[in-house]
Amino acid sequence: MSQIDPKISEKRPIIRQLDEAAINRIAAGEVVERPASAVKELVENALDAGARRIDVAYGDGGKTLIRVMDDGCGIAPGDLALALARHATSKIDGSDLLDIHTFGFRGEALPSLGAVGRLKITTRAAGEEAAEIAVEGGRMGAVKPAALSKGTRVELRDLFYATPARLKFMRSDRAEAQAITDVVKRLAMAEPFVAFSLRDVTGGGEGRVTFRAEAESGDLFDALHGRLAGIIGKEFAENALRIDATREGLRLMGYAALPTYSRGSAVAQYLFVNGRPVKDKLLVGALRGAYFDFLSRDRHPAAALFIDCDPHLVDVNVHPAKSEVRFRDPGMARGLIVSALRHALAEAGHRASTTIAGATLGAFRPEPVGEAPARVYQMDRPSLGARTAAYGMQAPEPGFAELSQAYSARVEPVVEDAAQETPLEALPLGAARAQVHENYIVAQTETGMVIVDQHAAHERLVYEKLKAQMAENGVAAQALLIPEIVELSEGDCARILAVADELTKLGLTLEPFGGGAVAVRETPAILGEVNARAMVLDILDELDDQGESLLVRAKIEAILSRVACHGSIRSGRRMRADEMNALLREMEATPHSGQCNHGRPTYVELKLSDIERLFGRT
Repeated sequence: MSQIDPKISEKRPIIRQLDEAAINRIAAGEVVERPASAVKELVENALDAGARRIDVAYGDGGKTLIRVMDDGCGIAPGDLALALARHATSKIDGSDLLDIHTFGFRGEALPSLGAVGRLKITTRAAGEEAAEIAVEGGRMGAVKPAALSKGTRVELRDLFYATPARLKFMRSDRAEAQAITDVVKRLAMAEPFVAFSLRDVTGGGEGRVTFRAEAESGDLFDALHGRLAGIIGKEFAENALRIDATREGLRLMGYAALPTYSRGSAVAQYLFVNGRPVKDKLLVGALRGAYFDFLSRDRHPAAALFIDCDPHLVDVNVHPAKSEVRFRDPGMARGLIVSALRHALAEAGHRASTTIAGATLGAFRPEPVGEAPARVYQMDRPSLGARTAAYGMQAPEPGFAELSQAYSARVEPVVEDAAQETPLEALPLGAARAQVHENYIVAQTETGMVIVDQHAAHERLVYEKLKAQMAENGVAAQALLIPEIVELSEGDCARILAVADELTKLGLTLEPFGGGAVAVRETPAILGEVNARAMVLDILDELDDQGESLLVRAKIEAILSRVACHGSIRSGRRMRADEMNALLREMEATPHSGQCNHGRPTYVELKLSDIERLFGRT
């Protein structure tokens, strides 16, 4: 550059020590990003104090008031001033920064909040008198006597008043309130035995309760199931599979929903490590990989999963907000999630979510005709003779049987097998009774009826057979007559060669070719002619974005899915009763048969009680 940068002074820059207030404001910018961050820090402190009940209140989206009350152990009056000092904590002694069993451990939350807002702490420890202390913009007041029966009450008013520039980056009150609700709900999932309440006190007064969760009872899984039903919803709880798996010091617990209970975005994915809510790319990728074969790209699974392990196996101090973690063995954590979820999905067999039946019944409900039904007077009622004549006109005529041949619906006689001990109606998918529009099988069960999409169901069955054959025999590779050389940077070359063994199992063989180049020796035969360079670059993009690549497997399974589609029973084919029953029995014996290759349901089950309610028979 020919021109001297005006920002560069001719004088030598002087190194200065920042004052304590500036240090605290800078630290607050890392720890407290928005009101929800303050709520998270204060609620976690309450949980670390052993609270059994936590009440949170906020005003104007947390910008003017955040109040957290708990019934925990409290703070002794002599420790109040020290609690507001930077890097002062009761949770670790500093000898082992990996041996962390609490939410907090850095001693930054309270001094950071006091540096950017008006903070007041009122507390009472067992055997001590209640006391309070206030700090505004980093200026600490004296410890004073107070009135409180138990626990701690923390009030934070006028957040970021000491740093007005940060207020310009705040979102609307509604958006900030939603973020606070999300934080409290996630912590409530992690602690099902603790009661939580959230109240909006904007404008003063008692305000209104926006969220409440009473303490659950029973064992851990029962308590967690009840808490998830209250937070995520009863539909999730009804359609969730229990997960409990252990591998080399890692334990995975929680609930994961059936593939047919999927969402349009990843909003229903909750991941926890040692009770701490995290948003970790590794864990999200593992969850996506577990459902990879059951959902289309635009659908996302719903799950609440908890990984518990020795604190030395995971580092939680890699992000200022502690929202990310780093496992000592990332592959072990990912493999545990994928294998546990796939095992649970396989055990679910042909089960589909109950929401499908609800949506079907909703579609059956007639629309309201008018305001109120017109009153029928006695003179308006038809006479007995008129009703008899009307019924006679509605009776089938002799030629009706001939007309019925043109209809799509057919009723097939069911021939019971003498060797069959269990009646077909008692089986999960029942006995086939009819075929409608040459594509839908209507079966009768003991408690209702089942409608099966014959093409989608058989497509899944063929697909599962093809996958089993591929797993048993491996993926056939096609050797290239002339290996294709792909030039990459040294970093990209190292990353793709690190997964070369996994790609070889899928029929894609890569070898180093010197410098940053790789040689593609073989490609999966089932894919036919492929652009090897484009495939390698796409794999690298996935590795950058998600830390893993499912591209080659996706292409292979897409081919298998297409083969299954062409090799399955086509829509429009008339099936005999024994063929329909054979399809139902195979569905019952095949895992994942409750959804097609794209995650859509293969059958709908309607209970007799619901059908009767449609006709007003209850």
